[in-house]
Amino acid sequence: MSLADVMTVAKREWVTPEELWLLHDVVDPDALDALCTAAEISVTFPYERSLVTVTADESISLEKHS
Repeated sequence: MSLADVMTVAKREWVTPEELWLLHDVVDPDALDALCTAAEISVTFPYERSLVTVTADESISLEKHS
């Protein structure tokens, strides 16, 4: 799931994933994956210029964040 987050943000920002901050500098990718597969939960965190929300059904939504 965490890889999908990076890919989604990269696509929205029109950059390659390598041009983004390392996700683990923002959130623990293993913990994010575990939370989103273990329960009916959503997690929101800032990443690049977006607020990323990940839900247990593996949907990812982005909201512009400055």
